[in-house]
Amino acid sequence: MADSPDSLTFVPETVHKRDVFSETISGHLAEDPDCKVVLRKLDGVPWWARPVAAFLARKEIRGLRAVKGIDGVPQLLRVDREGLLRSWSHGTPLQLARPDDPAWYRDARRLLREMRARGVTHNDIAKPQNWLRTPDGRAAVIDFQLASVHRRKGKLFRVMAREDLRHLLKQKRNFAPHLLTSCEKRLLARKSLPTRIWMATGKRLYNFVTRRLMNWQDSEGTEDRLARDEGAVREALRRAGISEVALFTYALPAKGVGLYVFAETDMGKDQLRQLVPEDRAELVQPVAQMPRRDNGSLREDALQLVATNRLDELELMMAAEPEMAPVLKPIISGRQNLTDRILKN
Repeated sequence: MADSPDSLTFVPETVHKRDVFSETISGHLAEDPDCKVVLRKLDGVPWWARPVAAFLARKEIRGLRAVKGIDGVPQLLRVDREGLLRSWSHGTPLQLARPDDPAWYRDARRLLREMRARGVTHNDIAKPQNWLRTPDGRAAVIDFQLASVHRRKGKLFRVMAREDLRHLLKQKRNFAPHLLTSCEKRLLARKSLPTRIWMATGKRLYNFVTRRLMNWQDSEGTEDRLARDEGAVREALRRAGISEVALFTYALPAKGVGLYVFAETDMGKDQLRQLVPEDRAELVQPVAQMPRRDNGSLREDALQLVATNRLDELELMMAAEPEMAPVLKPIISGRQNLTDRILKN
């Protein structure tokens, strides 16, 4: 790998996520094809979102610089007008790894201690997808967009560090409750005062705005959406000679439940879109070949993962069933949903 950040040339491979504040793309360095890296791309952010995007980028840059050299965190490689280039963190997200061995949780606490020693709180590790179990069984943490670097380790720092630890213990409670000690159970039961205030005020307001005013739903409406539109979509495609069709719901950020249609056809996306209006299905994807089992039935489990943009689970599926990769990779490459919201059951 080149020594000078200016000489690092990023070669994009896979878009993982896209929202109004950034685009997250994995790839490798042209100078070292074996060095996998991640770019948080910022040069395509719309003008009205740039102030927030810049604020989040500054937090991430400061946080990554502060934790440089700690084992288990990404290393910042380059910052320029294109965005933030960092090292790739190898590992399995916690909701898939589901660690139940005490060694992983000891290492996760070690990671928080080392971050705390440098005055850094992560502030977003309530999400299991921000924790990883590395191939050698250790802990890693990613996504420092909300991280804080505290020059003085005062009361605010101590409260935020405690919340980081409490959120780690919530992961332990979810995946390895038998490992919780009495002390950890007491800590889990005692939310900090700022957290209690947020739960009583800010979170209620957030839920009201997102779920009532903006019509965001987690799982509400999922079955209604399929019942309402699936028949019309299938009939429109059948009339056009397309018989192999699969429909799935996915989460629309701040808008509710969307419908994603896969159709086995040689049509282009624009032609398929003309057959299925957006008020019937938000996303349509033509595919040359659907994934199937040996008996010919559709692999709806794989298509569901594509529709909900769950790349980590798709990677695990293809590793376990390598014969699926030639069919799935083109579908993954052409996927239409690039959000990281997941419908909750």
